[in-house]
Amino acid sequence: MLPAKKTSKTRTRTRRSHHALKPTNYSYCPHCGQAKLPHAACGKCGYVNPKITLKMGQESEE
Repeated sequence: MLPAKKTSKTRTRTRRSHHALKPTNYSYCPHCGQAKLPHAACGKCGYVNPKITLKMGQESEE
């Protein structure tokens, strides 16, 4: 079955206007100045904010 009417370029491009990729947001490591993802460890020096604490589960020994 063929479409009843041709879809114009404008209508197609208007529909696809939301498909563009968003730019990645980077922050800078306070120790080495390397660009890194926010809320993540630095890939160069491994620095993690010391204020962040992780609650770990306890291991059960058998």
